[in-house]
Amino acid sequence: MKKKIIIFGATGNVGSYVWKYALNFFDNEQYEVIASGRRETDFFARQGFPYISVDLSKIEEFEKLPIENVYAVIYLAAQIPSYMEGYRPEQYIQSNIMGAYNVLEYCRKVNADRILFSTTVFDISLAVQEGVALKPNTPYNFSYAGDHAVYVITKNTAIELIKHYYAEYGLKYFIFRFPTIYNYSPYHYYHPNGMKTLRPVYRMIDLAMKGEPIELWGNPNYSKDMVYVDDCAQMICKAVLANRDNGWYNVGTGVPVTLQEQIETIIRVFSPEDHPSQIIYRPEKPCGGGFLMDVQNAKEELGYEPQYDCQRLFEAYKEEMKINRFAELRL
Repeated sequence: MKKKIIIFGATGNVGSYVWKYALNFFDNEQYEVIASGRRETDFFARQGFPYISVDLSKIEEFEKLPIENVYAVIYLAAQIPSYMEGYRPEQYIQSNIMGAYNVLEYCRKVNADRILFSTTVFDISLAVQEGVALKPNTPYNFSYAGDHAVYVITKNTAIELIKHYYAEYGLKYFIFRFPTIYNYSPYHYYHPNGMKTLRPVYRMIDLAMKGEPIELWGNPNYSKDMVYVDDCAQMICKAVLANRDNGWYNVGTGVPVTLQEQIETIIRVFSPEDHPSQIIYRPEKPCGGGFLMDVQNAKEELGYEPQYDCQRLFEAYKEEMKINRFAELRL
């Protein structure tokens, strides 16, 4: 009988692409990938794949899920600041703590081998130094003020519960620290401090497609890691097969991308050849907010090898814009 891999959060921005990647990564003679999310949808069923709608904050809903041969649970579902209109921290408590407890109880009851969990790079945001890559074992260092504080606290609490279930029940665990995971979505907004705001990358792409000037704020050589969602999915899927009890990994490429390179690449990929956008330098404007990620242990322990540089990343954006494969899950 096939081993089951359940992806919680499979309707989300990252989860849907992890699901797509997993279908091709795992041998379908040995593994069955089951998508799960809170929303009701027939998107997966229409393509011939199983999907189970589950609200993770309600323990009774887990009765819908399989109880036999559950090998791995990929837990990507969460309430996150990027998609919270206004500020309702109680949603973090219900989703990220109670949801985690319910998922762990499900893993225990069905005797799952391992759980894979995504957390946030904001747990070490105060450790950031320009030009220095963050290590996977960097101790927690975050602000207890601001719109991300309760979110980070709930993610950290979930990880403590995961460690308990490993110590008490032997549930193997793999933690993945996410920076921005780049992938195309037809929903072009996020909600910093609860306010709906156009994401800068889509603003720049839109300007490039029109051949209009693009402003580069701050230092052109300011750099960050830009990881495409398929590289994130590769790391996660390889951890499903890893012969280890646990691991903690930064998701990234380990390769810094400067603002200059990012904008030049967007212009090269999206601008009309006969009318490319021009870069306007605005050194007086603030820039920042990026992270450099050390991924060496993922390479050594999981066999991870990032495939997407900045050029290939934005080429993938352009292709996904044409296909718009997950539009009904976003809008």
